[in-house]
Amino acid sequence: MELYSTLESLLTAKTPNDKIALFRLLYASFQKGETTRTPDLPSKIFEAPSYREFCTVTDPKEVPRRSNLNTPKGQILLLHAIAHIEYSAIDLALDAVYRFRDLGEEFERDWLEVADDEVRHFEMIDTLLHELGSYYGEYPVHDALFEASMRTLDLIERMAVVPRYLEANGLDATPQILRKLQPYRNDGMVQKIIAALHVILEEEIDHVRKGDRWFEAACQREGKNTSVYFDIIDKHYPRSFPRKIEINCEARRLAGFDAEELEKISSSRC
Repeated sequence: MELYSTLESLLTAKTPNDKIALFRLLYASFQKGETTRTPDLPSKIFEAPSYREFCTVTDPKEVPRRSNLNTPKGQILLLHAIAHIEYSAIDLALDAVYRFRDLGEEFERDWLEVADDEVRHFEMIDTLLHELGSYYGEYPVHDALFEASMRTLDLIERMAVVPRYLEANGLDATPQILRKLQPYRNDGMVQKIIAALHVILEEEIDHVRKGDRWFEAACQREGKNTSVYFDIIDKHYPRSFPRKIEINCEARRLAGFDAEELEKISSSRC
């Protein structure tokens, strides 16, 4: 199985089932050492994400807000938002392998492992959506994560923006969602959502840590200090720091952020 042409097929797959089935074939081939590579195959800048085949895309401000988490509708909207993040994250991981081809098998392994986690996360959330009588694609979604990937077409910016900014922000957001769910923890569906979010939070730490490692490697390759991280984030997301919300200091430390970075990121002390 050829790696880059298969990744291109994955990144343009028309349904979640198609994407997941093909990914499992590719990942099994990779793990067995049976994957071939044609690195001179041109990489595309994609005009649209694959989920546009089955999702209505709207402005982020128009995406339905999740509230009333003690009701099925509120739980569906929460799960739908998470499903979209996880489905987008599959493509973010796959696109890293597809686009950055000179980093060797270790880089490939790291991001295919991340994609495998994201597939499992998506399936967990999608299962809960179906239990509630819904499905991924029932509600409008936004293109923010896809647009971030297509704006960051060099390694140093991709590793700064995707794992070390967007996914790291998820490390802060998930505990807040968990706190909002706590008053309804006796509800059976809420218990399942809480359990799934704990799995996602724990495994996302490792994803950010992988991004931290490859961000440092990219900085070394380009002869830049890792403090360039803040310039990159300010370029793409001006005035993001310091964050006004409480950050997950422990998770960010485990993911590779040092004390000086945390001080710049947070408006409160870690």
